[in-house]
Amino acid sequence: MTFLSREATIARPGFSRWLVPPAAISVHICIGEVYGFSVFNVPLTQAGAGWTIPQVGWVYSIALVMLGMSAAVFGKWVDRGGPRKTMVVSCVCFCGGLLISALGVKLKSLWMVYLGYGFLGGIGLGLGYISPVSTLIKWFPDRPGMATGMAIMGFGGGALIGAPLGVRLMDQFKSTTSVGVAEAFLVMSILYAISMLFGASLVRVPPEDWKPDGWEPGPHGQPMMTNARIGVDRAWKTPQFWCLWMVLCMNVSAGIGILGQASKMCSDMFGVSPAVGGGFAGLLSIFNMGGRFFWSSISDHTGRKTVYSIYFLFGAILYCAVPWTQSTQNKTLFVVVTAIIITMYGGGFATIPAYLRDLFGTYQIGAIHGRLITAWSVAAIVGPSLVNYISTAKIEAGVPHAEAYNSTMYLMAGLLVIGLVANLLVQPVDAKYRITESPKDQEK
Repeated sequence: MTFLSREATIARPGFSRWLVPPAAISVHICIGEVYGFSVFNVPLTQAGAGWTIPQVGWVYSIALVMLGMSAAVFGKWVDRGGPRKTMVVSCVCFCGGLLISALGVKLKSLWMVYLGYGFLGGIGLGLGYISPVSTLIKWFPDRPGMATGMAIMGFGGGALIGAPLGVRLMDQFKSTTSVGVAEAFLVMSILYAISMLFGASLVRVPPEDWKPDGWEPGPHGQPMMTNARIGVDRAWKTPQFWCLWMVLCMNVSAGIGILGQASKMCSDMFGVSPAVGGGFAGLLSIFNMGGRFFWSSISDHTGRKTVYSIYFLFGAILYCAVPWTQSTQNKTLFVVVTAIIITMYGGGFATIPAYLRDLFGTYQIGAIHGRLITAWSVAAIVGPSLVNYISTAKIEAGVPHAEAYNSTMYLMAGLLVIGLVANLLVQPVDAKYRITESPKDQEK
């Protein structure tokens, strides 16, 4: 276990911090496969004993809920145990979950798939998500937005690899007795384990009080709002934490509502074929990934509060413009508007860790980030539910399919306005929380 300990990962002199982003991406691009889980929905209904799409859909929902819950519950352990141990445990949970799911498909047990991909795999998602991010923040105090953007870009791009890989594997193993899902899960677990363990072996943490050559925290560049060590139990009690919780929840609720229904929405609004709608969904995934790096890097120069204000103000205007693009049947403008919206959705994920670092410092940043991610779990239910139920109700009331999403877009704009108010309320942490005790003293 010595190899997995935090002490074994402390970087020696001469170690390049630029080796840490590839380590983080090696993990995030694997667990980001959850975004492409929809390719298994129909095949799972064909492989199971009368499973329905809504029943299979719970696999995805359980995984996302467990992502947020595990990140919140195990956040302190992540900071204490170090990134390598956490990445290995994440690998065991996520890839082990795929193996259990493969067995569940073979045995036609939906509960095993819930347990494997949903529950156990979701724990792997949470641990694998926050550990590389908190490590990168400590390596790049001069450019935390860019650093976290690189890793979380990998998570956003996981579906671009995972979805086609899953389809290809199912086609490869399809036979008269199998739709290929179990075999695909098995092969993916092996491939992802190799990548995740590679990242775990490569990752390092900086020595205590390390800083980049020539860099000093201060007014130049993007200043830290605090240099104090603020633990998660203190951060949890600050109004700043809950303002940022609302910021993330509103940003994600609005964005995921479009991302989750992109293909169907495009088909309904413009009458395009399902294939074109699917291509549109894939295009949005690319912009989701690119926005994570672009906007978070911009925040290093503008400040997090400014860049989130841009998200919410500009985003609200763009949401209100979506119904107009439908009424004029301007497909090009529709694609441009929604693509920009999704870049800001992705950027919100990537910028929030740096925002937390600015407010609370780097001590227990993984635990603080983990608790904040519960906003994602809530948003993953709120956003899609609003789009699904409102649009369905409109259609059942006789509203044409093409216009069924209009009121939803205005509602999403309203959510962003709520997020804007929460963002504007964020101020430097009060002096009573901004302590400078040693980590050991603060844990007492």
